[in-house]
Amino acid sequence: MDSGWIIAIGASGGAGLEDICDLLSALPPDLDAVVMIVLHRPWDQASKLAEVLSGSSQMTVVVAGQGELLVPGTAYIAEPSIHLTLLDRTFALLAADRARLYGKRAIDLLFQSVADCGGTNTIGVVLSGSLDDGSRGLAAIHHAGGQTMALRPSSLLGHAMPENAIAFDGPVSVIGSGSELAAAIIRLVRPDGKAVVGI
Repeated sequence: MDSGWIIAIGASGGAGLEDICDLLSALPPDLDAVVMIVLHRPWDQASKLAEVLSGSSQMTVVVAGQGELLVPGTAYIAEPSIHLTLLDRTFALLAADRARLYGKRAIDLLFQSVADCGGTNTIGVVLSGSLDDGSRGLAAIHHAGGQTMALRPSSLLGHAMPENAIAFDGPVSVIGSGSELAAAIIRLVRPDGKAVVGI
């Protein structure tokens, strides 16, 4: 894991779910990267997110357990009422939030943990969603030397999140469609773990 990549993805709503499915469908199953996903969804309802994402993903999709050792080639999510974060680069840390203090900041929470623990072989990706969750965390990943990506904003409802992330603080490495973001991730995450010059 020390040389592998960590990809943190944040999205919200139905459009965000579609974006995540599209992105995962384009990533190969042997990608030398751990993928961590936050999707805003009702925190007090049962979720079938793992099953939905598994239907599109070439990678294995699992619900992370507390302190779980993260395995490259796997996509991790958390239960709706739990926040997924990174601990010491190789373990999942799940944070309960019964008071919903981070309900609107779950993506920032993940991204900030990736910035703090992940080093330079990290990628933050902001997909569709409302408001501005992910903006601060994406900036933190940028300032920590990681790569940052955002869906190209459009006039469609649900594109405020990538638009705010792009405008927030510091340049975003790649702005594009879902397929363009997937291609950029694959170019970065090489078997030798080295970044491609020019991304």
